[in-house]
Amino acid sequence: MIDACEQSPSYIREIAPYQPGKPISELAREMGIDEASIIKLASNENPLGSSPLACRAIEGQLAGLARYPDGSAYDLKQALSVYYKLPQEQIVVGNGSNDVLELAGRCFLHGGTSAVMSQHAFVVYHLATQVAGATRIEVPAKNYGHDLDAMVAAVRDDTRVLWIANPNNPTGTLVRAEALRALLTKLPRAVVVVLDEAYNEYLPDAVQMNTVRWLNEFPNLIITRTFSKAYGLAGVRVGYALTHPEIADLMNRVRQPFNVTTIGQAAATAALGDREFVRRSVEVNASGMRQITDGLKRLQLDFIPSFGNFVSFRAAGAQQVYVRLLQRGVIVRPIGGYGMPEHLRVTVGLESENARFLTALQSALHA
Repeated sequence: MIDACEQSPSYIREIAPYQPGKPISELAREMGIDEASIIKLASNENPLGSSPLACRAIEGQLAGLARYPDGSAYDLKQALSVYYKLPQEQIVVGNGSNDVLELAGRCFLHGGTSAVMSQHAFVVYHLATQVAGATRIEVPAKNYGHDLDAMVAAVRDDTRVLWIANPNNPTGTLVRAEALRALLTKLPRAVVVVLDEAYNEYLPDAVQMNTVRWLNEFPNLIITRTFSKAYGLAGVRVGYALTHPEIADLMNRVRQPFNVTTIGQAAATAALGDREFVRRSVEVNASGMRQITDGLKRLQLDFIPSFGNFVSFRAAGAQQVYVRLLQRGVIVRPIGGYGMPEHLRVTVGLESENARFLTALQSALHA
């Protein structure tokens, strides 16, 4: 008898599902720990919570939840249009930035094509490539970051997408503007460059780059961003892409018609205008990053300097250290799946959370 699952393409059956950070409720069940005593520093969430303006906007939508969302997300796209000074025709919204990354893959990748990405890059690039039946070309990292020259050299005749996370997750490394622009000038226009800027808001002024201005010059560029990080809206799942109108049109053809909820659209529209919340989020992150990295230095642990809201550090027996941290009610992220089995990634939290993590880490290292 033929097994129905065996009829699925082999590249689908070979996919390793994405493993998110352990939820607080799961750890509480597993170890009998009070949920209120657990801190989660595993998923790069905003420790300040959500934009207050976004929360009020959500409350204003509760009476209308029996209605389908606006399939065009007009108000959100209009707000993004004003914010970036781009026409709505260059904007694609998604159920988090993961959604728009997958839309890009769906538009340009299929069997017989390939995609280039860096070692230690965000795992969703692997998934979006594999689910399309395309070939993954993984280029060795350089100092845990993107080796742009090697990535250009890896492009083949069948390459249709080149993925870049900037800053990169989980390493926190950054490609500077001049190097990134040089890469764009070297690539054939038939290769779509997906520039994932999920952590863009956390960049210090000295290294900020206005990549949106490059869209007119590079019609093969897709910039993706999210409301999950600095805006604190990970739970309502809203992301977006900025790109050439023709690419946006293709992405909208394969996009689910109601992929962003009514609550998500309202929350993101309001959050975009909450500059004070983003300013505080960035400020808390910068202070917390110093607190954590100073603590890692005191513990004599190597870490990768990060431009995101997290830092990855090396610890001998990382998996055992991870478990010991769980036993102490602290959730961080093991990143062995990214080819970094001796590293853990910790999200920057509130001052008290960072202090507790460092205390627990010191104990876990010597247990």
